[in-house]
Amino acid sequence: MDKEVVVEFRNISKHFKGVYANKNINISLYKGEILSILGENGSGKTTLMNMLSGIYQPEEGEIFIRGEKASIHSPRDAISYGIGMVHQHFKLVDVFTATENIILGIEDKKAFKNAYDKVNEIAQKYGFEIDLKKKIHNMSVSEKQTVEIIKVLYRNASILILDEPTAVLTPQEANKLFSIIKKMREDGKSIILITHKLAEVMSVSDRVAILRKGEYITTLNTKETNERELTEYMVGKKVDLKLERLKIQASPPVLEIRDLQVKKDDGTRAIDGLNFYLRGGQILGVAGIAGSGQKELCESIVGLRHYNGYITHKGINIKGFSAEKIKELGIRMSFIPEDRLGLGLAPDLSITDNLLLKTYNLKKGIFVDRDSARKEAKELIERYGVVTPSTETPVKNLSGGNIQKILVGREIGSNPNVIITAYPVRGLDINSSYMIYDILNEEKAKNTAILFIGEDLDVLLTFCDKIMVLCEGKCMGIVHTKNTTKEEIGLMMTGAKNYLELEPEKKTGFAPDSLLSEEDWNNLEREGSKNDK
Repeated sequence: MDKEVVVEFRNISKHFKGVYANKNINISLYKGEILSILGENGSGKTTLMNMLSGIYQPEEGEIFIRGEKASIHSPRDAISYGIGMVHQHFKLVDVFTATENIILGIEDKKAFKNAYDKVNEIAQKYGFEIDLKKKIHNMSVSEKQTVEIIKVLYRNASILILDEPTAVLTPQEANKLFSIIKKMREDGKSIILITHKLAEVMSVSDRVAILRKGEYITTLNTKETNERELTEYMVGKKVDLKLERLKIQASPPVLEIRDLQVKKDDGTRAIDGLNFYLRGGQILGVAGIAGSGQKELCESIVGLRHYNGYITHKGINIKGFSAEKIKELGIRMSFIPEDRLGLGLAPDLSITDNLLLKTYNLKKGIFVDRDSARKEAKELIERYGVVTPSTETPVKNLSGGNIQKILVGREIGSNPNVIITAYPVRGLDINSSYMIYDILNEEKAKNTAILFIGEDLDVLLTFCDKIMVLCEGKCMGIVHTKNTTKEEIGLMMTGAKNYLELEPEKKTGFAPDSLLSEEDWNNLEREGSKNDK
C-alpha cells in the first residue's frame, strides 16, 4: 500500500536579489514520518521551510498539501493547512505565562476558558514536562522550546517543522525531544527536521533529503545510508572526516585566571568566580548552554570588557595593561569572536584593510604598507579558498563562510601564543571546518594556548584536551576529555552535576583548575590593584 503524501514541493524556486536560495526543489513528505532536511549553512533549508510555513512565497513552482494545490501566503494560511513551524529563534512574550503564550492570537474567546485543560492534555499526551503557569522569562531554553512546540500542536498542526531544534539543548534534553518527536510520529504526525548534524539524522529520521547550494540533491532512507555518504552528498565530493586530538607535552600556563567576575551589558552577572589556566600546547574547550557567559568570558580575557579578578602571566597581573605592555610581556593574543562582523572585522573595509587593522601602529606614522598587506591577503585567499572578486572587496559583500575564513586567517597569521576562539567553524562547509581544526592543531603543536568555545559536544570531546563546563556563569568543573562522556558534560551544563562540590574520590576525570599557591595569590591581591590606576 502506497504511503499518503501530505506535502509535495514541485519545482520550487526562490531567489533574493537575483541569487537563488532554492532552485527547482522537488521533495515529498509522507504521513507519519520524520524527514530530515540536511545541508550545510546556506544550502537553503530554512528558506524552503519558510515557504511552507507562509513566511516567504516561491517565485516558481507549487506546493501541494494532501494532494491539493495549496495557497500559502501567510503563517495564518499555513495553520489552516495544519502546518506549524518552530523557529530556531523563539517568538514568545517574556512576561506572559506558558499557557498565555500558547493561546496568544486565538480569536475564539470561548477557547480561553478551557485553554489550560486542553494545553495540559497535549503536554501529558506527548510527555512534555512543563509548568504551564510559569512565565517565559523564568524558563530555561528547553522549556521555551517546549512552549513553542505545544503552541503549534494547540493549533491542531499535523505537519511540524523544527528548525535546528537541538542547537541550544544539552544531550539529555535532545534525547528527550527526540523521544517526544517519535511519539508524534506514532500519533500520525509528519515532522520535518532541519539540521546539519549527521548524528541526529541517523538517530531519529526515517528519510533524509539533502540540499546543496540551494539545489535538491537526493532523498535517502536513513537505514540504508551512513554519515560518510551523507557528507559526500552534502559537499559534492569525498571528504576525510578525521578529527583528532593532537598528543603533545603541554608546557606551563601562559595565562592563569582567578576569581574572574564579569557582568553582562544589562549589569547582571555573566561570569561568577571563575578559576582556570591556559597551558601552552593545550586546547581547553568550553561547553555550556547558550548565554552561560561564553561571550563575556572571551571579551574579558582579550581586554574588551571590564572584569574583577586576576588574569596573570608568569605571576604578573595584566589587568589594566595596554596592548603594547602585554606584548612586551611576551603575550601575543589572537581573538576569533562569535560576532564576526561586529567585533571581528570592519564590514565596510576591504580584505586588505582588515588585515592592516591587526598590524597598524600609529606610533610608526600615518603611512601604511598596503602592498605587503595586499600580498598577505592574496596568500590568505589562496590558502583558505576564499571566494571573492579581489583583495579589495569589502568583507560585507562576502558570504558568511568566507567572512569567517578572512577572520580566522588574519588572527592565525599574526603568530599568536594565545588564541581565544568562539565557534570558529560556524558557517563553514565541512572541508573548511576540518581545515580550521587542522590549523588549530598546528598552532597547538607550536605550544600555543587555545581557548575553544564550542557548541558541538562531539567535536569538543574529540578535539580538546580538557573541557570547562559553564552553567549560568559558574564553573561546574574542568574535566579531561579522555575520562568523561557527552552525557556527563550535559549534566554539568544544566547544573545537575557540579564537580567542584564532589568528594575527591568521585572526581574521576577532574582536572585541577589552579596552579598558583594561596601565598602567590595573596601577593597578587596586595599588588594587583596597581594596574587599575
